[in-house]
Amino acid sequence: MIPGSNNDHPSFRKSFLFAIQGFRTAVRTERNIKVMIGGGIGAIVAGFVVGLDPLSWAIVLMCCGVVISAELLNTAVETVVDLVSPEFHPLAGRAKDIAAAAVWVLSVLVALVGIIVFANAIFF
Repeated sequence: MIPGSNNDHPSFRKSFLFAIQGFRTAVRTERNIKVMIGGGIGAIVAGFVVGLDPLSWAIVLMCCGVVISAELLNTAVETVVDLVSPEFHPLAGRAKDIAAAAVWVLSVLVALVGIIVFANAIFF
């Protein structure tokens, strides 16, 4: 709902379709989301190869979802910053850098979790 608008909220179905549209737009236009999805697919294939147990699958799938969600949020932050500050501004750059850093930190931690999960499946 737009602030100050008298229109009702979109239906659940319409909200769901907006979310799918946003995901498609991100996949079509953003390189990093493609990289994250590729990494997730690689982790899933590797999970089948090593024969992960159900708990390990839950961890891997949760990590994939969290990283992709973080990248989508980073993309949203960068898009809004570009909208409100089309010319360079140090604070706009700082906001974009911090959002990207959040994804980077999460990705490093997820990589460590992946090492633990796959090492456990392979060696123990």
